[in-house]
Amino acid sequence: MSNSRIVVTGIGASSPLGGTAPESWSALLDGVSGTRTLEYDWVEQYQLPVTFAAEAKVRPDTVLERPVAKRLDPSSQFALVAALEAWADAGSPEVAPERLGVDFATGIGGLHTLLDAWDVLREKGPRRVLPMTVPMLMPNAAAGNLSLHFNARAYARTVASACASSTESIVNAIEHIRAGYADVVIAGGTESVIHPVTLAAFSSMQALSKRNDDPGTASRPTSIDRDGFVMGEGAAVLILETEDHARARGAKIYAAVVGGGVTADSYHITANDPEGLGASRAVRLALDMADASVDDVTHINAHATSTPVGDPNEYSALRSVFGPRIDEIPVSATKASTGHLLGGTGALEAIFTVLALRDRVAPPTINLTTQDPEVPFRISGTPTPLGDGPQLAISNSFGFGGHNAVAAFASV
Repeated sequence: MSNSRIVVTGIGASSPLGGTAPESWSALLDGVSGTRTLEYDWVEQYQLPVTFAAEAKVRPDTVLERPVAKRLDPSSQFALVAALEAWADAGSPEVAPERLGVDFATGIGGLHTLLDAWDVLREKGPRRVLPMTVPMLMPNAAAGNLSLHFNARAYARTVASACASSTESIVNAIEHIRAGYADVVIAGGTESVIHPVTLAAFSSMQALSKRNDDPGTASRPTSIDRDGFVMGEGAAVLILETEDHARARGAKIYAAVVGGGVTADSYHITANDPEGLGASRAVRLALDMADASVDDVTHINAHATSTPVGDPNEYSALRSVFGPRIDEIPVSATKASTGHLLGGTGALEAIFTVLALRDRVAPPTINLTTQDPEVPFRISGTPTPLGDGPQLAISNSFGFGGHNAVAAFASV
């Protein structure tokens, strides 16, 4: 069991706001929206009710070498791009393969590969289905490929808990490092499912915003006129290691990962518990692991997807934990800018939380017209200074299936 703190020494992201973590952070602070009208023939072909999404700013197959990209589903391409950035940002740590782990997440996995193979089967027959189809579509493909690329042998774990996936992977990484199974872990998540099937399916559930005439303002968490989330894509990676290991090699440290909580609602397959029992318990578990109180928290990155039901439920869950003080804590709802990256969203928001602590500023929440009185977070359309002194922030993720995951970070 390691007694050393766990710290973040590298970050990488490919998101709707930018091809790297610094580009994404800069665009977020500038109030940029990553949501755009989709320019694909299939939008009109299938007469989709939603014609926009938050596509990644940089396509991963333009970054990776062609032979590498061809053997990976876009979800794994994004994962590798973000991991390469994070690894280089961490100074390419020298670590024994048996002490390097991968904890990676996805909500859905290789959807494009699966559906493309189905089209090939129907149109050209079974002999034309590529032999790499299964290794490309399997949900653990991103974790497996990262393990291969970085020679990580401690473990390679995949989490698939919908929109809570990559925050849960971060919590898993904390537990593995604390248990002494690894010194360094590549943690994060990825998703690439902007496709007519997913847009049609989520639209059928009434989960997506239908603001086709103004996509840049479609994601509007906590706003009284919100009408659903915006589909996003991309990946985000954090390099986590013990503070002793990081300082021994002279690495820069962004923040400490001090706590995590994972729970289940056991309430409904898609709707979250209206009393927020599972979500609030996850927050308490994260604070307990951090040996912190509610009075220590100075910033929250809310899950806040911009759905009519989800946003008030999250507020209720947090109020049950923080009491009236929840209305004083600066809250950011960054999906307003990025859309919802499903299995990749928790890791991206963890990076935003880490950078908020580093720069001592809560990023803005764009598209807020009139704040819903049922969601009275202290939220702002401009960056909010966090002030001096120690900072403790939490990042929330909640997913279909009743999954709840919360990670806590502290300034260093």
